[in-house]
Amino acid sequence: MGKFSRAAVLATAACGVLAVPVEAAAKTTLRLGTYVNEADIRYRGFKKFADLVAEKTQGRVTVQLFPSSTLHGFNDGVDAILSGISDISNVTFDNRLPCLRSTSLYPAPIDLKKQIDLDAAYTALLSKEAAAQNVVNVMSSNYSYDQEWWFKEPVRDLGKLGGKLVRSVGPLVTLMIEAWGGKAVFIAPKEIFQSAERGVVDGINMGVATYSSWKMWEIMPYMVNANIFYGNVHYMMNKKKLDGLPPADQKAVLDSGRETEIWLKPRYETWINEQVGDAVMRGNGSAISISAAQSKALVASVRPEWDKVVDKACGRDLADKIRALFAQHAP
Repeated sequence: MGKFSRAAVLATAACGVLAVPVEAAAKTTLRLGTYVNEADIRYRGFKKFADLVAEKTQGRVTVQLFPSSTLHGFNDGVDAILSGISDISNVTFDNRLPCLRSTSLYPAPIDLKKQIDLDAAYTALLSKEAAAQNVVNVMSSNYSYDQEWWFKEPVRDLGKLGGKLVRSVGPLVTLMIEAWGGKAVFIAPKEIFQSAERGVVDGINMGVATYSSWKMWEIMPYMVNANIFYGNVHYMMNKKKLDGLPPADQKAVLDSGRETEIWLKPRYETWINEQVGDAVMRGNGSAISISAAQSKALVASVRPEWDKVVDKACGRDLADKIRALFAQHAP
């Protein structure tokens, strides 16, 4: 047997010791938290996102899904991301992101033919605000097609709520409910079924997908399709964690988010249509659509007041850019 020099032996040993940590460091698991449950079409979108990330990174990055608010509450996404409870989470009406808070649900009918481009442009406009809080948008969950109204009894005029208690998702919807003569009540998604069943509210504002997933049609069956919102839930990631990935894997995560949006859009819209259609056909739901003129009047009744909030939250220059973007995508 030949002899090896001490230097050669040490060099060989060093290579062996280093090989394991380097390989281990290349493996990253991202925890994705969402309020969406597994019956929802959007959950299939998250699974698609996870598959794409694993494929594009050749398994170096995997995404673990936590549906139904199992990691954090509906409005606790930023805290969850910054504390490390989750790596990617839905971010809605957080005070640390005031421009996102005031414009991610905005009173404006939207033509969704170029929704993916609209969402990308909107995300770009808000990127500096996000970066200042150490978060970055990975994927947009557009619900412009989705956010609507339900009641226990038929409502002839959405603009005349007559003191009804209506579930609100945030400040803009609260303004709408109160401007139209109702009283706003905030209820987290996972508590809605029980609250509606007990008669805590007379009406609900929420997305069709979430509404259907929570099996609400039999409890509150009268739907009003108003088409009065631009809606976007950002799924954000801790920016330092994203920046800490190798450049190729950073790109893979962001590209996977964009490809998921494209993949999900037609499936999402078809699924929503099927949920409404099935409920109406079974006789446990009723859906009416108001006219474009009525939608315009409802928006006009609240937009001037809401734009004061947007101007303060975003600054006039950014607010004007966002409004101009929405105007470019009007029906």
